[in-house]
Amino acid sequence: MAITKEEAVRKARTDLVSRIGVKEDEIEQSVEEDDFPDMALGAATKGEMSGQMMTSGWRINLKARGQNFEYRASKNQIRLFNYKGSNYRI
Repeated sequence: MAITKEEAVRKARTDLVSRIGVKEDEIEQSVEEDDFPDMALGAATKGEMSGQMMTSGWRINLKARGQNFEYRASKNQIRLFNYKGSNYRI
């Protein structure tokens, strides 16, 4: 089942709310289309192997409490990039 850009943004916002305890109306967002270097969207988790082919998707930038959070999404997945030094698959 493919994820739309709108669904990816909604899921990223929901994840951030639960992850840091911020209210949804406190989150600022910007979304841009991007091409990522691999099927893990350049955000592989520890020990994960990923197919090495360009993957199109969206870079979802959320800002809350003075911090920036980068989510990466494609029609198949959503990932939180470099949060506290690690990547997470949502």
